Amino acid sequence: MHSRSIDLINLLLILYCMLIGIGTLTNGQECNDSTGSFATSRVFIENRNAILLSLASNATINGGFYTATIGQDPNKVYALALCRGDSSSADCASCVNSGSKDIISKCPNHKEAIAWGADPPCIVRYAGRNFIGKLELLPIKAGSNLKNITWNLTQFNQTWESLMDSLVKKASLGSSRLKFATGEANLTYLRKIYALMQCTPDISQSNCEICLRESMAVYESCCHGKQGGNVQRPNCIFRWEIFRFFDATTAPSILPPELTNGKITKESGRIASRSIAIIVVSAISFMALVAFICGIFHIRKSKQRIRNANRIETAEPFQFDLRTIKVATNNFSIDRKLGQGGFGAVYKGKLPNGRDIAVKRLSRDSGQGEQEFKNEVLVLTMLQHRNLVRLLGFCLKGNERLLIYEFVPNSSLDNFIFDPIKHLQLDWEMRYKIILGIARGILYLHEDSRLRIIHRDLKASNILLDVEMNPKISDFGMARLFDMDQTQGNTSKIVGTFGYMAPEYVKRGHFSIKSDVFSFGVLVLEIISGQKNSCFPKAEEEAEDLLTYTWKNWKEGTAAKIIDPSLRIESDDDVMRCIQIGLLCVQENVANRPTMASVILMLTRSLSLSVPSQPAYFMNPTVSDQSNSEYDKCSLYEASITQLNSR
Repeated sequence: MHSRSIDLINLLLILYCMLIGIGTLTNGQECNDSTGSFATSRVFIENRNAILLSLASNATINGGFYTATIGQDPNKVYALALCRGDSSSADCASCVNSGSKDIISKCPNHKEAIAWGADPPCIVRYAGRNFIGKLELLPIKAGSNLKNITWNLTQFNQTWESLMDSLVKKASLGSSRLKFATGEANLTYLRKIYALMQCTPDISQSNCEICLRESMAVYESCCHGKQGGNVQRPNCIFRWEIFRFFDATTAPSILPPELTNGKITKESGRIASRSIAIIVVSAISFMALVAFICGIFHIRKSKQRIRNANRIETAEPFQFDLRTIKVATNNFSIDRKLGQGGFGAVYKGKLPNGRDIAVKRLSRDSGQGEQEFKNEVLVLTMLQHRNLVRLLGFCLKGNERLLIYEFVPNSSLDNFIFDPIKHLQLDWEMRYKIILGIARGILYLHEDSRLRIIHRDLKASNILLDVEMNPKISDFGMARLFDMDQTQGNTSKIVGTFGYMAPEYVKRGHFSIKSDVFSFGVLVLEIISGQKNSCFPKAEEEAEDLLTYTWKNWKEGTAAKIIDPSLRIESDDDVMRCIQIGLLCVQENVANRPTMASVILMLTRSLSLSVPSQPAYFMNPTVSDQSNSEYDKCSLYEASITQLNSR
């Protein structure tokens, strides 16, 4: 098995890395119009040019970070400039000035654009929408050193990960004026690793950490094994090398305004030291008071958002007009219908700007009421990950409740792995990529998102596949939000799908991150076998589900019998390893199941695996006399349920 699953995006990053010189960061810009049409208003262009040309001087005198707005809607422009924390004033001004001019020249009439300056880099961006204080992970710019690592890779990985983890925490814990960290670690007697991380200070601590960790993941996917690399996003920059590329002092050359003094004169041109002390103490006290008040406000606001799912943050960019959606879907015509889910139909639509969308129209008599609708909106507006379906907006008008998603062209995973023809398109490399992508999406929900989220309905039909067959987890109507220090919950309302639900959840209403791990294990075995858990073909007359069948053959040393016979693989060692990981995930004892972080390590590293214990046998529920066919059994077994009295 390859140590990294590399999809098309990461392959493009690798090709891009090959164009980057050793330790070199070049200028680059992205002209983006995914959020709207081109700017045709002369007033907007004039506002854009004016605010961009003012950024260099303002960023320099404001400590290397500056945000501003100009004009009135619909010609209002938002702008941001960020210089690297160790930049000198001259370098900061030069970089921002160059980036601003590049944007004006190369993105002449775009509603939105971003530029990353040269080394030491800076970020310059503007938009006709308010992006300030919001985490955005795209667009992205990345590169790497051309040389490969030639020393002990195991030692390198341990040293590299330890250094990066410490810098992520250090940078994210920065102030509202500076989130910046540098560090170094000894690799060998004569060699060190040097790294730098920085976020735009307007985002929160948790969002800064998300941005940096996602950047680390991109580097590891595209350029693992190289002697250095960099990733730049709208809200953060990350770089590491085997030579010192930043200022020798970790303190930034440009200090935030509250830490610098202008020229204060008092006749002789100096001010008494006692007065300086009074000013400094007063300033620090005031800052501490403001920070304390802001901290209290932030904590209370976060808790209220977690505990009151009825409240939706209806930010204007996420609110769609009902008439727009009706036009986009031809008034929900039958020829635009993509499918029918447990809570309503899904339609394909096209926005006025040409963008394809998927519209989930909740049925009025569906099990998902206004509570579940608001829950899904609340969750999805806070989630951004390449392996999660992206929510573009929503509409809540009268009895109409609509969710507007990005359009994912290849439908869902079940339409491939369970289809007698389409499953032939999925070779082992592609199936492994899908397994790893699902794992990364679940890990983000469990540990890396702003809230700990339990999906509770992971199944093949809720895994969508984009044009490059990258998996995207969808359907968060049943998701449960947790405080980060909460590990388990109880409910008397059981929601989910038979065959994928963990036994402790069905029997006692107990759910946790390990409930999702169980569902993931079922998915892994289904992807490998190409068969549904409830409909595994058996030669024996005794009824068996896929978990039972797999465990029996695992114990007998014949687990290869469950592998999809259409897979042509030179060696089944990698597949057998994934079967073992799947069995570890579906163990009956909750404590024995691994976390998703451990699962990803097992999938991407050559680690020794523990021996799985007996899985939870999940037999078919009782089927009525009128539904004795195998088809009916399968349909009942995979049906989503919204309520089941807990036992």
